[in-house]
Amino acid sequence: MIEVKYNTLGLLIYTAIGLYILAFLAACLRLKKTAHALFFTAFLASAAAFGYRWYYVKHLPLQNLFEVFLFTGLAVYPISLFSQKILKTADSAFDMLIAVIVLFPAGFVFDDLARNLPPALQSPLFAPHVAAYMLAYIFMAKAAFQAVLQIFSSKNKMKPDSADAEQKTYLLICAGFPVLTLGLILGSIWGKFAWGNFWNFDPKEMWSLAGWLVYVIYFHFRFMYGREKPKINSSIALAGFAVIVITLLWVNLSQRFIGLHSYAF
Repeated sequence: MIEVKYNTLGLLIYTAIGLYILAFLAACLRLKKTAHALFFTAFLASAAAFGYRWYYVKHLPLQNLFEVFLFTGLAVYPISLFSQKILKTADSAFDMLIAVIVLFPAGFVFDDLARNLPPALQSPLFAPHVAAYMLAYIFMAKAAFQAVLQIFSSKNKMKPDSADAEQKTYLLICAGFPVLTLGLILGSIWGKFAWGNFWNFDPKEMWSLAGWLVYVIYFHFRFMYGREKPKINSSIALAGFAVIVITLLWVNLSQRFIGLHSYAF
């Protein structure tokens, strides 16, 4: 069910979405300077929306899926810039599309009703734990895009070099995996303070661990075979991102996975 937000926060979110779409279209038309200017302006609108939410709820807004997706829409631009400048993965057009996708649930799916923080979420470890995961998820989404490009390129010689896409997949996962690991460790420590145990075998914890293990398998397989089997490397990378999507959406929203993380509802 679509839920339109007729308030200041909604206006900021929709402005950011519109600008991200325009930036994507400009990038597709190869208007690089225009695309980047629109991308940066969309980032400012996202930052304004996140800052407004923070001011309104009086705490770092990472409590529920609405706020998580709002934060992710803000984080795409810095990660895109880092990837271009440091990792040399020129895929900013897809980054703009990622920003549209992650802001859509904040703008049209989840409500923006402010809620009090339950005691478990008042730990100083909670915000960096969630933020680390969302930053890692963006890196892994970008890696998944390169993996798809690699698989498609290997079937079509007219497309960009398959080996280049495979290398970009590897670099992005190398950047995202330590952040993913940090999120897992911070969550474990937070769980010790919040519930008395480092690990509670909660469905969300188990699926998060499953995603982490898939990327461990990715590194192991690539270490053993290098770039000799790029399709398998890319397939494992896609499997890892599929588990991330399950963890973020299905585990949070399905009634099958009731546990300590039910606050995500």
